[in-house]
Amino acid sequence: MDRQEISRRIKQEGQRLGFDLVGISRAEFLETEAKHLEQWLSEGRQGKMDYMERHFDKRLDPRLLVEGAKSVISVIHNYFPDATTQPPGAPKISRYAWGEDYHKVLKTKLYELFTFICAETGSPLNGRVFVDSAPVMDKAWARKSGLGWIGKHTNLISPKKGSYFFIGEIILDLELEYDGPVRDYCGTCTRCIDACPTEALSPYQIDASKCISYLSIELKEETPADFHGALEGWAYGCDICQEVCPWNRFSQAHSEEAFKPLTLNGLPIPSLSAQDWEEVNEQTFKRLARKSAMGRVRWQKFTSNLRLAFRSSLRETLPPDSPTD
Repeated sequence: MDRQEISRRIKQEGQRLGFDLVGISRAEFLETEAKHLEQWLSEGRQGKMDYMERHFDKRLDPRLLVEGAKSVISVIHNYFPDATTQPPGAPKISRYAWGEDYHKVLKTKLYELFTFICAETGSPLNGRVFVDSAPVMDKAWARKSGLGWIGKHTNLISPKKGSYFFIGEIILDLELEYDGPVRDYCGTCTRCIDACPTEALSPYQIDASKCISYLSIELKEETPADFHGALEGWAYGCDICQEVCPWNRFSQAHSEEAFKPLTLNGLPIPSLSAQDWEEVNEQTFKRLARKSAMGRVRWQKFTSNLRLAFRSSLRETLPPDSPTD
């Protein structure tokens, strides 16, 4: 079977498994990204995410992760939900965390795809599956594979799908037919930059130490007081830069059963009111965390996030200079 045919079958099978798009790029050193990453780290924009400083070379060269690697297969999987609004005044949860843990969902499908490739080629292959689980620059590989461009908010944007999707990869020692990148269509738009309440964004750059997603998830201690007035009710993650992106007018509801909203005390996550969240206890939260991506935060951190979200939500509904404590 030639490279063109096996590549076509891989994409066809990937879409059958539920991936929205599948692209392929050559496994090689990411020279341009290396310069940007080095500068980003030197400026301390990673905040306290020390793991970003480790495995610098592996992060940029997939051949150091998979011996003999020749190809990187990138996939995207839509998670945009039917219900897109949460009750007024309720702490906000990023849409990607409403359903089951995407790491497990995508990995299962990627392993199935890898098994399919081995069967189609009729030979054992050396390869690995990745979903935010190793030093892999997933957005860079998705861009090189033609799945979209990296927008000014630093998220991958598909001209047909928007940006509400997860990314995964298979790195393997099989030479395939490679796709090329698509052009950048952000143009002069700066809506994401203008909308960010913590000023974490500049064109094609993010200061993670100021990002609400970082402050509510990656930062293990309580969010610094300097940001308390800018959280806009977000208790886990943040969707602001995606909500204002014009390309997300193309977003359509996913059909993935695993990404349907999980429930807390019998209620779907996006329908929980402020009072509902106040009634959530540690045991209930831990049951949720075992199933969802919200397992990245401990109960103590999450309760701190809830308190700050309540305060910031209340501040938005009060007249200027009204007390919130």
